[in-house]
Amino acid sequence: MFSIIIPSWNNLNYLKLCVESLRKHSSVEHEILVHLNDGSEGSLEWVQSQGIKYTQSSKNVGVCLSVNHLVAQAKHDWVLFMNDDMVAAPGWDSAFVGAINSVDTNLALFFGRLIQPENGGNQIIIKQNFGGTPDQFDEPNFLRSFMQDTSGDTEGAASQPTLFHRQWWNMVGGYSLEFSPGMSSDDDLLMKFWVAGCRNFRIVGASRFYHFGCKSTGRIKHNLGGRIFVMKWGVTQIEFHRLYLPSLRRADGGKTVENPFNCVRASWLGRLRRVGYALRYKYPLEDIEAWDPMPGLCDWRKGND
Repeated sequence: MFSIIIPSWNNLNYLKLCVESLRKHSSVEHEILVHLNDGSEGSLEWVQSQGIKYTQSSKNVGVCLSVNHLVAQAKHDWVLFMNDDMVAAPGWDSAFVGAINSVDTNLALFFGRLIQPENGGNQIIIKQNFGGTPDQFDEPNFLRSFMQDTSGDTEGAASQPTLFHRQWWNMVGGYSLEFSPGMSSDDDLLMKFWVAGCRNFRIVGASRFYHFGCKSTGRIKHNLGGRIFVMKWGVTQIEFHRLYLPSLRRADGGKTVENPFNCVRASWLGRLRRVGYALRYKYPLEDIEAWDPMPGLCDWRKGND
């Protein structure tokens, strides 16, 4: 069994469909935990009526804090993080179990294969259109066609859904809060797993999810994730995927860089960008005084204790 954690920000119709798909298309009954950012539009009453374990903050605290908080409540070793605008397809969990059993370590990150109306040229996302909103979702066609594309497993990393072992999430410290509300926090997490020695990054071809597409991130003011990443690690995110992770970007299959000490080697581009950012970027004083990176941090409520 997995613990499935879902942060949600006033997306009741998406959340309903997400949870319904997990209940209908899972081989066993997994633990589901939801963090409600606000939840005043009816989400709170709905999760309570469904008996779903939840936490709540009065405002949107972002994905980093939400997910870290939910992982702390999870009872199973393997935890799946997915977004509320995703729909699970039949066989999603059996495919993940097969991936876990295929490696001899729990230091691994597995990712679901996303299906979207548009993939923006991203080869790891399957382009199929089953509707743009829950009201438009064509479930019969989705259930008939979600395996029409025969893409199998791919070495490399993607975004959510992400499956990880709680031991290593805790070891690396989960999502880093300097990336709140969340832009580039995924790549930072991948880097931390890499530094911890992880070399098992796999997109599981048979674990499929339909994704309506960025129904929360489009409503927030983004942090400067790419800038924070290069200042922290000394390489750009593109260099990280090209040099450190198995990736579709490279014709040779993307072998991970040889580095027995798991140390990140700062690149010339990374060094130049760090100097450039340090010299030319300044926060206006009024922006610093007005900026609250994690609003509602201390206003938490926990349900189903």
